[in-house]
Amino acid sequence: MNSPGGRRQEAAGPRGRRAHRPREQDRDVQLSKALSYALRHGALTLGLPMRADGFVPLDALLQLPQFCGFSAEDVRRVVDTNQKQRFALQPGDPSTGPLIRANQGHSLQVPELELMPLETPQALPLTLVHGTFWRHWPSILLKGLSCRGRTHIHLAPGLPGDPGVISGIRPNCEVAVFIDGPLALADGVPFFRSANGVILTPGNADGFLLPKYFKEALQLRPTRKSLSLAGDEETERQSGPKHSARGKRMTQQ
Repeated sequence: MNSPGGRRQEAAGPRGRRAHRPREQDRDVQLSKALSYALRHGALTLGLPMRADGFVPLDALLQLPQFCGFSAEDVRRVVDTNQKQRFALQPGDPSTGPLIRANQGHSLQVPELELMPLETPQALPLTLVHGTFWRHWPSILLKGLSCRGRTHIHLAPGLPGDPGVISGIRPNCEVAVFIDGPLALADGVPFFRSANGVILTPGNADGFLLPKYFKEALQLRPTRKSLSLAGDEETERQSGPKHSARGKRMTQQ
């Protein structure tokens, strides 16, 4: 309801204060983000002894300042409850103690990351889809999908919310690009499956999955509809909802 001064009052908790999410959930999100950066991108900069398979000692990780206040039990809880199964733990040995790694998403080179090669059309999922956002769509349509600083392009075996889709596509993506995997495979583009079910490809020698491998594209938001794979003027016409100078989304004309 509105106050006499016209300001909307915030929903209050039992003591009249704005309700907050449980503190533990906030901490788990903070910890998950810190783990993602350290294990996917920052291990070398942070001085972590990363093995060729991507594992680092958990004790060494927890010594870093950004993990101050977090325990090994906190890490285990985040690993066990992460819906996208981003991380993996293993016991290690007496010299290392428990080990942890990110299952995929690295910008660091991890030469022995546990990836299953998908070498035949039959090994590929029937659906291969990459989720993206309107701001990237014109460039993708003209140049193809890019690794964008990571070692692989991420693909999922379906759309957000589809059965069996754990990771590999953001739930809030706005455009879905469907890939002709067998055609790309026939041209020598390799595909892999990560430990958490994400389909990965490094693309061609330049790190791109070219537009000739696009089967179809689908607008996901605000409503679902097919998109043209033509370029130039058609790309400009379907470049997504416009925004005003204040940053608010406006309806397409």
